[in-house]
Amino acid sequence: MVDADQTFVIVGGGLAGAKAAETLRTEGFTGRVILICDERDHPYERPPLSKGYLLGKEERDSVFVHEPAWYAQHDIELHLGQTVVAIDRAARTVHYGDDGTHVRYDKLLLATGAEPRRLDVPGTDLAGVHHLRRLAHAERLKGVLTSLGRDNGHLVVAGAGWIGLEVAAAAREYGAEVTVIEPAPTPLHGVLGPELGSVFTELHEAHGVRFRFGVKLTEIVGQDGMVLAARTDDGEEHPAHDVLAAIGAAPRTSLAQAAGLEIADRAHGGGIVVDADLRTSDPDVYAAGDVASFHHALFDTRLRVEHWANALNGGPAAARAMLGRSPAHERVPYFFTDQYDLGMEYSGWAPAGSYDQVVIRGDAAKREFIAFWVKDGRVLAGMNVNVWDVTEPIQQLIRSKARVDTEALADPHVPLDSLVA
Repeated sequence: MVDADQTFVIVGGGLAGAKAAETLRTEGFTGRVILICDERDHPYERPPLSKGYLLGKEERDSVFVHEPAWYAQHDIELHLGQTVVAIDRAARTVHYGDDGTHVRYDKLLLATGAEPRRLDVPGTDLAGVHHLRRLAHAERLKGVLTSLGRDNGHLVVAGAGWIGLEVAAAAREYGAEVTVIEPAPTPLHGVLGPELGSVFTELHEAHGVRFRFGVKLTEIVGQDGMVLAARTDDGEEHPAHDVLAAIGAAPRTSLAQAAGLEIADRAHGGGIVVDADLRTSDPDVYAAGDVASFHHALFDTRLRVEHWANALNGGPAAARAMLGRSPAHERVPYFFTDQYDLGMEYSGWAPAGSYDQVVIRGDAAKREFIAFWVKDGRVLAGMNVNVWDVTEPIQQLIRSKARVDTEALADPHVPLDSLVA
């Protein structure tokens, strides 16, 4: 039973936390809502940090989930620049700040997100080594790319995942020289596999990016605190004025772990274990967004999803569950990217070894196509590249688990809707 005397606390000032607070109010909760953020900026969305804002195409204010005045207008107690240091589940209190401030909760939502993985090589303490996760990182990197472009400088990117490729594209648009170092044989190898990773290799090489596949960064060489080069385990030395570490992100679970909540193993992506209602092993504590690990019935496995759509939908789902309502959270994972003139949307989940063929509909050479990852005739995932308004039928194919005729799947003249059982 939810009443006006209750206090709901949200830890985390990203999209999931902000949308959870919004949903609590729009769904009629009149109790106390406290949102605690360890950053001094108001809650914001992260995709623009490596896309529009980094490129200078979007203003800084465009990244924020709500205007600053919105929180007071909706009676949300917002604590910026405050780090939660402990959760006392027995007393149902959250401790934050440097002065021992604490607040009691009736329901608690952990939306602590993820943090960049750090390079474990000599030279990472140099001034020209960067990460990209927070707005402050993007602001700094934007200035770096501007300078590199103006001075014909070199950026080395460690990692050919989504962040690495998006920053590489931005750097080239600024005019910087770019080298990407990736241990796998293609970009995005773990997500797209070798069949589609080559599309991004060709895209970036056409725009002047140099790739070094199958090698690892072993040292960042510097002088007087500044970056000079990056060395790889094949003995090569790559000129660099700045280095971006883009080797993935790790869920921020230390707070939950210290509180004794169940944490998923690394094989399932880590994260805080939650049930279908996004409830943790403590019935009064919930988790959403990048940090939540949930069993996805459609794929019959435990997943931790780090993409924008998961935060957008997961925050409201957790808020509804805190109110005792069914969250209806089982959505098909979805993400998107924009690099140069390529726009892409991906739906589903098809890790290496889960599929037996990739079906292409359209012209991959022209980068206008849809790719489907298929197992036993069933679509596990789909990626549309410069082809639009097809996300819903792709997701319908995935949800249906229907066996499809792969020749019809590859034929652009056969409507996707007609393939859904």
